[in-house]
Amino acid sequence: MPFINISTSTLVEDKKKLLEEVTKFIASLTGKSQRFVMAKIEDNCQMYFDDQSQSCYLEIKSIGSINPSEMAKPISKLISENIGIPIDKIYIYFEDVPPSRWVWNGKTFG
Repeated sequence: MPFINISTSTLVEDKKKLLEEVTKFIASLTGKSQRFVMAKIEDNCQMYFDDQSQSCYLEIKSIGSINPSEMAKPISKLISENIGIPIDKIYIYFEDVPPSRWVWNGKTFG
């Protein structure tokens, strides 16, 4: 944990590069080790948001260390610059997960 799930209607040319950059960025924002950040991307998805233009939906989950009001703008900017989607076509959902509901290495964190 943390986990970031990116869904976008855009075709992302260099997915590996984007995922590496996103994991570094999320680690820096949350203060968590990059070793434990997981990222997933689904590109070229069929999405509709206001019209047929490009859009993106992100889910960011973590045990603590989430501050949506401080994180929303820099994350939106990173995605917009890397994928080419206007910030007003990006939705982000943040979820602070209880440690008892997150499992790694066969055990919960709490």
